[in-house]
Amino acid sequence: MNRREFLTSTALAAMAVSLRSSGIPPGMSLPDSSTHGTTGFVPDVDLELSAKPTSNEILPGLMTGVWSYRGRLLQGRAGTLEESGSYLGPTIRLHRGDRVRIRFRNELPDSTIVHWHGLTVPALMDGHPRLVIASGKDYVYEFEVRNRAGQYWYHPHPDQRTGAQIYRGLAGLLFVHDEEEASLRLPSGENEIPLVIQDRAFQSNELVYISGRMDAMTGFLGDKILVNGKTDHELTLSTGVYRLRILNASNSRIYKLAWSNKIPFTIIGTDGGLLEKPLRKPYLTISPAERVDVLVDLSNEAAGSSLELRSGGFHAAQMMMGRGMMGGGMMGGMSRNTYGGLEQGSEFKILSVRVVKKEKSNFRIPNRLSQPGFRNLNGAESPDKARVFNLSFMAMQWLLNDSTFEMQSTKDNETWKAGTLQTFEFRNASTGMMRMMQMAHPMHVHGGQFQVLQRTPGTDTQGMAASLREGFTDEGWKDTVLVLPGETVRLLMQFPQFKGLFLYHCHNLEHEDMGMMRNYRLT
Repeated sequence: MNRREFLTSTALAAMAVSLRSSGIPPGMSLPDSSTHGTTGFVPDVDLELSAKPTSNEILPGLMTGVWSYRGRLLQGRAGTLEESGSYLGPTIRLHRGDRVRIRFRNELPDSTIVHWHGLTVPALMDGHPRLVIASGKDYVYEFEVRNRAGQYWYHPHPDQRTGAQIYRGLAGLLFVHDEEEASLRLPSGENEIPLVIQDRAFQSNELVYISGRMDAMTGFLGDKILVNGKTDHELTLSTGVYRLRILNASNSRIYKLAWSNKIPFTIIGTDGGLLEKPLRKPYLTISPAERVDVLVDLSNEAAGSSLELRSGGFHAAQMMMGRGMMGGGMMGGMSRNTYGGLEQGSEFKILSVRVVKKEKSNFRIPNRLSQPGFRNLNGAESPDKARVFNLSFMAMQWLLNDSTFEMQSTKDNETWKAGTLQTFEFRNASTGMMRMMQMAHPMHVHGGQFQVLQRTPGTDTQGMAASLREGFTDEGWKDTVLVLPGETVRLLMQFPQFKGLFLYHCHNLEHEDMGMMRNYRLT
């Protein structure tokens, strides 16, 4: 398949995912002064960012057509922009309190917009799909960094085409730093290692995407694991202490990360930054869009030894709909996992580590990491009356709050007052025959971070919950939470002071593109 055939086929596939109307034709931008910047805004950081087709070596010795972000720093401290060395966009490093201007230009043959995942920014800066810009057009982002130190990321967010655009390569890391983090003197430089994990499928050396309706309905799963844009990733390390900044940037795959030698993970941070105290876990459950910040101490490893970071097997029977009744009966022909192997929940290698030399590390893990500033439930507007948002499937369509996406509309229960503390629940509980279509959904809320208050498991999904629950990192600030089949998850969120439309949606990107996304409005 050549590059033109790839672009055409994936565009058609992405269009075929949708069974609905978005209300605004793809590629239509809403006019707004933010496309030209704000009069009087004086940035501390000023950079250019573009999205364009290019090619990159993903498979050894072969070039693959991709879409990629590229950047140039116009103003700001050294180290603000770091090239990724792959198709991934440049890593952006900002500091809390920075005033940032990003001059984005779309050089793709498709409309797009950029979402700053996890950052608290005004509605017009958040990358809502109603603001998509056409090919050859510009959009100026201006915002102040209000988030605490943490690992965030940026990616496209056009309606019905987010999955295809991220799959082609559009994603990049964004780190925020602050004084609280700096005071810990955590491993840095060569001892701080970002790991962006994605799965992809290839035909010859070209990417292939959705191959049938079941790929869209269940979420795309590739047959090769990429780390930082490369296959067969290997880390060459010493016996020191390392800080691994992990992002699951896959379209739909859930990982159960564990070391082959059974050493535990020391977790110091989640989506929204540092935890209050370090946690130790035997493995990590990380769903699409989640991040986890871990320390790995290799002091007891011998020089010349090796180990692997693996994704362990877990029970995911409710997702395997390419077999049994779904494969040959009521949904015959909707094939699953076309490329062979790597079903959801299967076991495989993520990367390998070679310990090449012995070094002594003086770093000691602090007993206290941060003051996360958690909110008290008693301060919520209605602490005992959480709003409920159903995650369901009906008439071959994924639904959120019993509806599909509407570009500018909200329901009565999707409006809050800006700046208030609110409780709400995601309830993943289809009934009757629709139980057979239950899946785990990584739910992402734009506009800031939340706390996970409670998980209430379902009665018939103990297999999946039992095989993943020890790896959840619910203890910190989050913007994405995995909701298992039959489960209800209660959240507490301090909504930002910004007014306007924000999104909440499933970060299984094929589900999002099918309409499992809704607006909420802050007034």
